[in-house]
Amino acid sequence: MKSNLFTWLNKGRYLDLNILQWAIPLFLAITAIVFEFVEHGLEGELNFDLAFMSETIIFGLMGPVIVGFIIAWMRELVNAEKQAIAEVHVLNRELEAKVIERTAALEQRNIELGKANHELQKLDEMKSEFVSLVSHELRAPLTTLNGGLELALQHADTLPDAARRTLETMVGESNRLTQLVQRILDISRLEAGKLDVNLGPVAIRPLMEQAADVVLIPKGRQVEWKFTDNLPPVWADEIHLEEIIRNLMRNAEKYSPSNTTIILCACQQGEYIRISIKDHGHGVPLEYQENIFERFGRAQHGESAPPGWGLGLYFARKLIEAQNGSINIISPIWQDAQAPGAEFYLLVPVATFSEE
Repeated sequence: MKSNLFTWLNKGRYLDLNILQWAIPLFLAITAIVFEFVEHGLEGELNFDLAFMSETIIFGLMGPVIVGFIIAWMRELVNAEKQAIAEVHVLNRELEAKVIERTAALEQRNIELGKANHELQKLDEMKSEFVSLVSHELRAPLTTLNGGLELALQHADTLPDAARRTLETMVGESNRLTQLVQRILDISRLEAGKLDVNLGPVAIRPLMEQAADVVLIPKGRQVEWKFTDNLPPVWADEIHLEEIIRNLMRNAEKYSPSNTTIILCACQQGEYIRISIKDHGHGVPLEYQENIFERFGRAQHGESAPPGWGLGLYFARKLIEAQNGSINIISPIWQDAQAPGAEFYLLVPVATFSEE
């Protein structure tokens, strides 16, 4: 009610408080005095007694003065509201100006970020093309070099011991460089979406036995199998899945003592098959576990670290994700401060009848 009155008075539709402040008290005073004179005159002789004087003072003087003060207080309230409304309007205009200014700056920033993002994408594409081109150009001479070294190695018995050892070292390093070039090519093709992934049902036990026969058995490593009976096949690319498992086996063989056992496990977890490789190595510190699946991420650094490029686990992650699976690590897994070990595991979807 008071707010509506203030609004009515504020808009000045009918009355001005400056006029009302004096007009209403004056009108009330005249009315009260006239009324008192008429009232006492009708009763008989007009006497200026105590009753007449008190009623005249109360109704003709004090009442209008009080009403005048009330109207003056209302006028101050209205003026304060006017001032507040004016300040709000000023603040609104300033806020609108700031919003317009910030919006324009944000749009300009978005344009700049869009240009920078486009340039980064072009640079990334150029980088990928350059790496792919260089790797492709390196593969041909490396193939020729490997062929020549292997041919020379067939007649290494006729060479002196020092020359034979040098030749064997060259063969090993040439093969290592060839693997690096091939890995870079595979990563470039995978990131560009040009690496073919042919999904189908794959039996896990034969695949892991074949991988162990290639990676672990020739090294004389002890292998322990922990497989759940009657495992269903997984839905994956057989060639790429075996490549991932071989890579994990090579890591377990590389980063654990030669006299320890490597444990190969497989079991079903819901709609996935969990494939894991456990070792008794030095493990992976917690601060490195989030980065080892990134490009060039490694758990060990320095001159004492085994040779490697930090691309194997990155490629394994990208490759298993392309098969709708995942890869992760648990470390430590043993109560041994010197050899806490690590477990790398894959989650690969089970091959369902509808997919087959």
